[in-house]
Amino acid sequence: MKITKFEDLEIWKLSLKITKLIYDITSINKFSQDFDLKNQIRRSVISISSNIVEGFEKNSNNEFIRFLKISKGSVGEARNQLYIALSINYIDESKFNKLNELLTELANKIGGLSYYLESKRKLGEFKTR
Repeated sequence: MKITKFEDLEIWKLSLKITKLIYDITSINKFSQDFDLKNQIRRSVISISSNIVEGFEKNSNNEFIRFLKISKGSVGEARNQLYIALSINYIDESKFNKLNELLTELANKIGGLSYYLESKRKLGEFKTR
């Protein structure tokens, strides 16, 4: 199946799900009052889906790979911020585990797509969309 729009990308759909969950947990209790951490983790998760879309819309697999790597970096940043939130008791362990698992899954999927596209390039099967 050829993907012709970013809305069909599973990684984009998963990133939106994670963004909603992050907004939910950062809107309650102490987390909602820590403007720096709240805003930073929100920017991180927004960056994930934004870079997926921006890379896809460039209509160049080279650019898509580059933006996927940026997106994957933002996943790592969000995971780090979750560890901070856990360590200062803004979230409990069960919320942390759920979100960390989803973010890890997303990082693996982004990495897998990036690896696939790079391997196509090495085999000479790489084309601009």
